[in-house]
Amino acid sequence: MAALLEVSGLKAAYGPTEVLHGIDFKLDEGGITALLGANGAGKTTTLRAVCGTVARSGEIRLMGERIDHKATEDIVRLGVAQVPEGRGTFVNLSVEENLKIGAYIRRARDGVARDIERMYQYFPLLAERRRQQAGTLSGGEQQMLAIARALMLRPRLLVLDEPSFGLAPLVVASIFRIMETVRREERVSILLVEQNAALALELADHAYLLETGRVVMAGTAQEFQRNEQVRRSYLGI
Repeated sequence: MAALLEVSGLKAAYGPTEVLHGIDFKLDEGGITALLGANGAGKTTTLRAVCGTVARSGEIRLMGERIDHKATEDIVRLGVAQVPEGRGTFVNLSVEENLKIGAYIRRARDGVARDIERMYQYFPLLAERRRQQAGTLSGGEQQMLAIARALMLRPRLLVLDEPSFGLAPLVVASIFRIMETVRREERVSILLVEQNAALALELADHAYLLETGRVVMAGTAQEFQRNEQVRRSYLGI
C-alpha cells in the first residue's frame, strides 16, 4: 500500500525547548495510524508539526510532496484536516453553520449541501440539532461536530487528537465506530493520538510508541496488542 504521509528526522520545539528529537513514521493511504505514549511523550506536538502549527525541521511528505516548509493554511488546502484536543467548535454558531465553515476553504464549492446531509447520516444526533447553538451541545455531540466539520473539507488525511477525552465510554465507542465507517466509505486516512491505547489499537492498522520525543517501537496494531511490555504498561493487562 502506498504511503500517504512520510515523516523522517522530524524535530519540533517550543522556543528553545526541543520536544521531538528526530522521529520517523509513515501512514499508508486509506489506513489508520495511532501514536501512543505517556503524557509528555510528544504525541500532540507530532500532530502540530505535521499541521505546521509548531516550529519544526526534518522532512514531511504528503503524497510525495514536501510540506514541512508550508504554512498551516496551505497544508489544509492540500487536504489535511485537524481535530484538536478540546474540539474547538464555534460555540455561538449553529451546528449547520459550523459545518458550512468546515467547507469554506475548499477549492470546489459544489456539493456542500450534499456533504452536510452525508455528515448527518454519519452523525444522526447532529441532524436533530442542526439549528442548535454548538455551545449548548454535550461534550460528545461537540466532538462529533468537530469531526464532521473537519470531514467537510473532504480531506485526504484526518488528524485526531484525543477524540475520547472527557467522554463517556458509550459515546466514545459510538464515535470510534463512526470513524471506522468514515475511513472505509470516504477513503480518508487517519493519524490518531489517543490516551486510551486499547481503544486506539482496536481502530488502527499500525502504531508508533513515543517516549520523550523519540519513537521506541513501531509495528502493526496486532503486534502492539501481543507485546508483553505494551500490554503491561499501556493496556493494563
